[in-house]
Amino acid sequence: MRRGDRLFEIIEILRRAQGPISADTIGAELDVTKRTIYRDIAALMAQRVPIRGEAGVGYVLEAGFHMPPLMLTADEIEAAVLGAQWVQNRGEPTLANAAASLITKIAAVAPDDAQGIFVESATSVAPTTPPAEVLSAADIRFAIRQRHKIRLTYKSGTGTRTERIIWPILIGYRDAGRIIAAWCELRAAFRYFRTERITQADVLPDKIPRRMDLLRTEWRAAMDIERQRYA
Repeated sequence: MRRGDRLFEIIEILRRAQGPISADTIGAELDVTKRTIYRDIAALMAQRVPIRGEAGVGYVLEAGFHMPPLMLTADEIEAAVLGAQWVQNRGEPTLANAAASLITKIAAVAPDDAQGIFVESATSVAPTTPPAEVLSAADIRFAIRQRHKIRLTYKSGTGTRTERIIWPILIGYRDAGRIIAAWCELRAAFRYFRTERITQADVLPDKIPRRMDLLRTEWRAAMDIERQRYA
């Protein structure tokens, strides 16, 4: 690994660390000695990268530091392009257009030796037919971001229709359709709703009366219990 690449890798390791991280640990990840890490850390600090710490104690990258844009490897660029291709095929028009724009922006600033990824990509995503929906994924994402309730009529697998008011938590994108994870006021429990089974829906002005981070924590805990029940 070139030293310049290693310096960026050290910054990324420090960025994702939850606390002080030792030169031994960094060196083990990058397959170099701790003496090399000491020299690299000193070089980064000399370039005014805000690293705090010392040998024998550990190092921390101060919050708010940003590296120059798009210092990406070819594999990282290909991963980003593949993800954007998936969204182009499975996202609603707003996200599909955003994914196409993202690929164009990445191509515009990617290094010359990575341009072949955009001309003849080594990856592809199989096309699919978007599900028929009365409530667009864009409206669902808006409701989640703004913490709005949704009123909907839902058809079960047996054809029974029920009126629900839900507190949407997230929307899951799948090959065959989309699902909403939400708190259901009717059932007083967390439920999943397949968007193609929603026959009528409105985003309400009513706000969800819970902080979204707390609601998601409760949802994850409930899903963990559910998985253990079926394990």
